[in-house]
Amino acid sequence: MNSFQKLKINYTKLDQICINTIRFLSVDAVQKANSGHPGLPLDAAPMAYVLWTKFLHHNPVNPNWFNRDRFVLSAGHGSILLYSLLHLTGYDLPLEQIKQFRQWGSITPGHPERGLTPGVETTTGPLGQGFANGVGMAMAEAYLSARYNKEGATIINHYTYGIVSDGDLMEGVLAEAAPLAGHLKLGKLIYLYDNNHITLATSTQAAFTEDHAKRFEAYGWHTISVENGNDLEAIESAIRTAQQETEKPSLILIRTHIGYGSPNKQDTCEAHGSALGVEEVKLTKKNLGWLLTPNFLVPKEAKTHFHRAIKLGKELETVWEKLFSLYKKKYPELATEVLALINEKLPKNWDSDIPEFPADEKGMATRVASGKIMQAFYAKLPGFIGGSADLNTSTHTELKDAGSFENPSMAVGDMQGSAGGGWSYAGRNLYYGVREHAMGSISNGMAAHGGILPFTATFLTFSDYMRPAIRLAALMKLNVVFVFTHDSIALGEDGPTHQSVEHLAALRAIPRLVVIRPADANETAVAWKMAIESRKAPVALILSRQDLPTFDRKKFASAIGLRHGAYILSDVPKPDLILIATGSEVKLIAEAQEKLRKQKISVRLVSMPSWELFEQQSKVYRDKVLPRNIIKMAVEAGTTQGWSRYVGDKGDIIGIDTFGASAPGDVVMEKFGFTVENICKRAIALLKKNQS
Repeated sequence: MNSFQKLKINYTKLDQICINTIRFLSVDAVQKANSGHPGLPLDAAPMAYVLWTKFLHHNPVNPNWFNRDRFVLSAGHGSILLYSLLHLTGYDLPLEQIKQFRQWGSITPGHPERGLTPGVETTTGPLGQGFANGVGMAMAEAYLSARYNKEGATIINHYTYGIVSDGDLMEGVLAEAAPLAGHLKLGKLIYLYDNNHITLATSTQAAFTEDHAKRFEAYGWHTISVENGNDLEAIESAIRTAQQETEKPSLILIRTHIGYGSPNKQDTCEAHGSALGVEEVKLTKKNLGWLLTPNFLVPKEAKTHFHRAIKLGKELETVWEKLFSLYKKKYPELATEVLALINEKLPKNWDSDIPEFPADEKGMATRVASGKIMQAFYAKLPGFIGGSADLNTSTHTELKDAGSFENPSMAVGDMQGSAGGGWSYAGRNLYYGVREHAMGSISNGMAAHGGILPFTATFLTFSDYMRPAIRLAALMKLNVVFVFTHDSIALGEDGPTHQSVEHLAALRAIPRLVVIRPADANETAVAWKMAIESRKAPVALILSRQDLPTFDRKKFASAIGLRHGAYILSDVPKPDLILIATGSEVKLIAEAQEKLRKQKISVRLVSMPSWELFEQQSKVYRDKVLPRNIIKMAVEAGTTQGWSRYVGDKGDIIGIDTFGASAPGDVVMEKFGFTVENICKRAIALLKKNQS
């Protein structure tokens, strides 16, 4: 044992029992599974115990009570620590589930999953994501409190706490999210840093020797150091001090020792990600004064102590309900808004002002149409807020006169680029700076918090920077709208670094993510309606930089067909060929239909803005739109990957399976074969091939 354990440890006997209950529920679960991470629960149990028993406002009987504090275990590999806390404090997580840790069908998976385990606020494990999610939760609390709190009626008032690890602090997403949190002065964001100096493969001395406190101070954070991770008084004092610092988020750096109490594995990499082993578990229990048997021991006095959270939680919620009842009487309209946000209910006729765009041969870029649509509905959706990665003017996502989300003390003078409506926490335009990854992860946190329907915006090629956050949004079934403009090689002069080629395929590969690439302004309007209504899945809107004609819907089918993912845009009695396209390429197949008609070739046009929505339709509908016995050709300015499922072995695909080039957009499209002439040529050759 090292000198660390000889330092003052201010446990009462009950504290000792409770902390060791957390430790050994966790250790026994990992050992039974022979899989997991025992090191973090052993060293972080004291800080978690202090936070959960002295500070965290929550109601185990109602995990969704809206004014609860949020707790994020960003170090998601230590999930069993969270499960032990949830079980002990009275959540609907029985001991049997602790015993089934990491097993098929359990609700105690290897990393915390939102929506699966009661009390888990966000899905963590990919390091750094939880850190950024917590920033989003704190931003959501700041926005809602600024919008709805009134003097004497503070109905939104809670903290976001978290436990973060070395790995979280090393990940790049933190370097994006942390300075933004500091800039915004999110004083209700408090993280406990489990500073144990050990990673999975080595000690932090090998690659992580910066001064962490100075780094966060430079980010605009308040930092406090606790030298002994078992000093409960110091941890409690640090958290209280952090609560008193209202102008900065706080990082409490707590020096711990991974695998604490394990005679042979404390302070080693072995304690990080593998079960201790049966004999080492016995030695650790003996070393910390714990009974060797039975396993999964919860002493009566510990259970009683932890279960105080049930009574306290009910009392806290009851007080809040009484406060809200008074609020409803005094501010009935605002109360109705708040309840709608909490219950994720859209206002009636929220979309009534969305324009129907007239036929126009020149038309407009779908990014421009999207901007007009957003202006038409956002005022009716008070939870709809978001921003771009410094691309408002390019993505057309600035909400006019909606104000800008900013700490009021920072709003000095006339800041360039203001959307109008002032600068405050009640503003609805978020300025992320050039931080795509954090933008996605923060938006996930805002959505997970509840009451917020967030959107993001950047160029499609930069979806690469956001992919981890998009994937987790889909995994968590979060209603986040990801707006991606400049959607293909038609971008032009900026060249292949900015021209999206493989990105549609990459996004379509993410389970549950709904990808929509509308063909004109009216399809864009329907796409936005689908995105807002999508309560259990994120949506990616893929929009053009260049103008696209607005189809004459007297000649072509209604854009409402977008709701089905694919629909017959124009038909003939007995088609020889079906041309399928998405986005900007739909205009090309429409022109090709006319040319082929003159050559006595009958063509059905199918606009297919969303594969995912199409796959949700019945087989009868899908076979009606794309019958198997008709030759098909797909046209899309992206990789051909995946299109074979729709065109079949006898079909053809006009796509681009290489990178683009720098030139005017129309020239690039022509050189890569996205012309009416090439479509007609390929269509005729395809029909001849299948007739031979």
